[in-house]
Amino acid sequence: MRPGGGAPGAIRGGLLRRHHDFRLLWLGETAGKFGTSVTGVAMPLIAVSTLDAGTFDVGLLTAATWAPWLVIGLPAGAWVDRTRRRPVMLAAAAVSLVLFAAVPLAAWAGLLSVGLLVGVALATGTSAVFFQTAYTAYLPAILAPEDQPEGNAKLHGSASAAQIAGLGSGGLIAQLAGAVNGMFANAATFLVSLLCLSRIRHREPRVPRTPRPRGALASEVGEGLRLVARDPWLRTLTLFGAASNLALMGYQSILVVFLVRTVGLDPGPVGGLVAAAGTGGVAGAFAAGRVAARLGTARATLVFELGLAVFALLIPLTVGGAGVLFYVAGGFCVAAGVVAGNVIKASFQQRYCPPELLGRLTASTAFLNYGTIPLGALLGGTLGTVLGVRTAMWITTAGVPLAGLILLFSPVGRARDLPASRERGVGVGIGQDSRSVASPGAASVSGDPDLESEQR
Repeated sequence: MRPGGGAPGAIRGGLLRRHHDFRLLWLGETAGKFGTSVTGVAMPLIAVSTLDAGTFDVGLLTAATWAPWLVIGLPAGAWVDRTRRRPVMLAAAAVSLVLFAAVPLAAWAGLLSVGLLVGVALATGTSAVFFQTAYTAYLPAILAPEDQPEGNAKLHGSASAAQIAGLGSGGLIAQLAGAVNGMFANAATFLVSLLCLSRIRHREPRVPRTPRPRGALASEVGEGLRLVARDPWLRTLTLFGAASNLALMGYQSILVVFLVRTVGLDPGPVGGLVAAAGTGGVAGAFAAGRVAARLGTARATLVFELGLAVFALLIPLTVGGAGVLFYVAGGFCVAAGVVAGNVIKASFQQRYCPPELLGRLTASTAFLNYGTIPLGALLGGTLGTVLGVRTAMWITTAGVPLAGLILLFSPVGRARDLPASRERGVGVGIGQDSRSVASPGAASVSGDPDLESEQR
């Protein structure tokens, strides 16, 4: 029997009702996504409104959050595979709790600066690398294979809903209590995550300590990279994720500057508009399974990642008054496409990759995918400074649908379903039973959307 689940043959119901451990994981993740979304609005607003930071500084702040993936993303996967995943998640959440709570304390002491915000972003980004790598490998340990599609859809759907609430609350908190005080909300949610994780009943077996030859870490990292490079499906999805994240973060890193300084909105409406656009993520999470079952997982991926991505070009048309609807419509479609695509890819990853390799292979693809995020943030900040913010928005949003062409001219564009195993090459829908399709030596697909609903 899977820990926390029902006995074989029992009447099955929704995971949140019948699975104790998944329910706690879901609650902790939802709380964390809410707080992270508050911070996603609060941190740039602190830089813009409290510290009077420039466009490049705001882009640098966003880049610092993701830079750790470039520095430690690869070895983190090998380290996580050498230990139990839950303690890693607990430690990472505790570090983030302390660091986010330190920001308003530093402001009260008169020590707040752009440099301090960048330092906090780097440190919490490092914690996120370990948390996300461990989390991706931990989820299949508490869910049976047939429950993983439902679990992924629930996690991504609730993450999008929490992001919507957090973004709206971030703007409201900034307007009523100040952007700096919004950081307390994020700190509190990591406390909730810690409490939920600590109550999960499932305990992973202790990983046996075996002597490792010199250079073992490099060998393990290389194994993950080679599997990704040699597998056409993994290679395609990883290249797409890297290109897509470059464009997505290019415009997201300067979005607050665009809406506040170019469009002329107050902080409160900014949070509300971003939240309204984010409802697309909830719609995408619920639509992913139905569309994939009807069209096939590969075709559905094209619909979400290329078809809906075209609407990103509405975002730079945003102006004051009724013109803000251009942003809402474009942002809604982009969020729907990204989250739905990520739901499909997450289920594919958990079927395609054996559990013992999930950590290092997830880190390998994440290194390449998330590694372009700080580059995109710096690109957005640089283009905004040199060419103007609206021109930078046109260039970066155009890159979102262009990235989808990588999928179109690849094996994904010629298949109905993503394969269920490397050896058999059998397609599988995200709602089908996958208990017999996992294969040794398979590899992980790129990225995990739980870091951010509009990242791969």
